[in-house]
Amino acid sequence: MIGRVPENAPELQPYYLPLDGVDGERFHATFSTTGPWFADAQHVGPPSALLARAVERCRPRPDTQVARFTVEVLGPVPAGEVRVSATIERPGRAIELVAAEMVAGGRAVLRARAWRTATGDTTAVQVGQADPPAPPDTVAAGAPTMTGWLPGFVDSVEWRFLRGWFTDPGPGTAWIRQRVDLVEGEKPSPLQRLAVVADSANGVAAPLDVRDWLFVNTDLTLHLDRPPRGEWMAVDAATTVGPTGAGTVSALLFDEHGRVGRSAQSLVVRPR
Repeated sequence: MIGRVPENAPELQPYYLPLDGVDGERFHATFSTTGPWFADAQHVGPPSALLARAVERCRPRPDTQVARFTVEVLGPVPAGEVRVSATIERPGRAIELVAAEMVAGGRAVLRARAWRTATGDTTAVQVGQADPPAPPDTVAAGAPTMTGWLPGFVDSVEWRFLRGWFTDPGPGTAWIRQRVDLVEGEKPSPLQRLAVVADSANGVAAPLDVRDWLFVNTDLTLHLDRPPRGEWMAVDAATTVGPTGAGTVSALLFDEHGRVGRSAQSLVVRPR
């Protein structure tokens, strides 16, 4: 069911509870991270955001910004204890590459790479900017119910659809906002919020009936024009499914101030 938690389901919590303090590497992934495909596996949005947090906290420099953020999904990400680490892989004054990794059950489950670039003033020559979709407060809140997707993550965010719907296969546009913290007691950064939202593009633009098909992503890449701002993030997404069991999702990403960048995901498409 989407939008309704069964009576026996745990209450929503922050996505992660720090096990060694907020500066440690170990976290407990709560029920809020799970679903919608498998009850014992995390949605890739929250762990991607936790890797983005690790990138932001790795030798931070206020004169840099994340220009690209890529997550490789090495396997199902189980709920429970995870360990996250980050390091500078390629240092530089103007361009540097940060690597991050999540380990669960003794194996790496996610690896991320982020290019950080020096900031500068290009206001006078900016090109290709776009206004945001209709503001989220002008769109009715949605709490759809549907068999096929599990509770947990889908209930941890607010959904405001401008185009499409979970039950309407095809392109979709939606505002999404977290209802819970990423890490307990800590306000999520806009980049963390964007990582959570961007991984939902294949749900916003569900290409097939989720009751009959799986379309699970193996990766997530964000290319950013500027740092995101605020809490509400919008995904304007479309999906292509090929004839051999593969597909792609591409999306434009917005905050309430305008376009932030775009995302892409590769899909494995299989009948249930």
